[in-house]
Amino acid sequence: MRELTKEDVLAAVRGGSVFASGGGGWVDHGLEIGGAALAIGKPKLASPDELPDDAIILTCTAIGAPAGTDWQMLGKDYIKAVELIIEKYDGTITGVMTPQNGMSSTINGWLPAAALGLVVVDATGDIRAHPTGKMGSLGLASSIEYETIQAVAGGKPELGTYLELVVKGSPARTSNILRTAADMAGGFIAAARHPLPAKYIREHAAIGGISIAIGLGQAILAAEPDGPAQVIEAICSHTGGSLIARGKIARKAVQYSGAFDIGTIELAEADGSRVLLHVMNEYMAVDGHEGVRLSTFPDVITTISLDTGRPVSVGHIEGGMNIGVFVIDRSLIPLSSSVKDPSVYPEVEQALGIELLRYLNLPDAAE
Repeated sequence: MRELTKEDVLAAVRGGSVFASGGGGWVDHGLEIGGAALAIGKPKLASPDELPDDAIILTCTAIGAPAGTDWQMLGKDYIKAVELIIEKYDGTITGVMTPQNGMSSTINGWLPAAALGLVVVDATGDIRAHPTGKMGSLGLASSIEYETIQAVAGGKPELGTYLELVVKGSPARTSNILRTAADMAGGFIAAARHPLPAKYIREHAAIGGISIAIGLGQAILAAEPDGPAQVIEAICSHTGGSLIARGKIARKAVQYSGAFDIGTIELAEADGSRVLLHVMNEYMAVDGHEGVRLSTFPDVITTISLDTGRPVSVGHIEGGMNIGVFVIDRSLIPLSSSVKDPSVYPEVEQALGIELLRYLNLPDAAE
């Protein structure tokens, strides 16, 4: 267990931006929330192994789509969502974790932890960012035996969109309710969910997910003085990933729908070939010539500016940008039970109009 620092905030945002896979929040928001956490307390990062088996851990997150324009999530909203769970949960909350890494989502739980005297648990529901709460639900997405409790807070009071909501029930049903709440609050909302014992987290989460993001961020920060090419090389070297395409953005067809950004982005390479990225908040798949699948979730799929060396989110992609498509194969990252759960894929496949599950070759997805 160690105290998180200002340096950790910056590194977590830099590394998390790669694992964001085109989504995962916003750099400024991550720096703001991380700075606020250090201003009001001394959040500590703890391995799940350092906690008793029965220590209860909450997942802290933000639900919605980056293209939503009327949302508002303040630091107090992240804290309020956790407080709502604490008020209703019949037990003691010990720590918080994030369901995913991202530009800001790596830091999701740091502020509530600092404010409420909880620990930040070094585990993620998925090492990379993903569109649905079910994909970060630690294998509980289709469970009808586990009764969860979820809470959200956020929105703009001046527009009448501020909401606080607590729901109990199955993970699938309650997740759908929270997605609707995010849409009603303007497109994004702070959330807390799924109180689970540390023993379960150790068995089902992507362990070390926060440290992995911080370590990558440190490598990026060390390379930044040497320019964009060296940053990209550092990212590839540190993760074992690679650029599978380079070119200019030829077309972006992404629309906001029901708290999701859904569509495609097309990259034109110098030799005239085209690469198609499928988007549901994050990049979920990449197709090459004649629709040949080049990469599929849960691979890390990120667009990186070849001019700056910085990851570019779906919301900031524009026509003519000089972009590299960076991929880390799933065999090189820790995989949680969430991404091995076949039940989390059908709604994403339906939204995108493509297949995902059959490309995974995961033992638990073979059925």
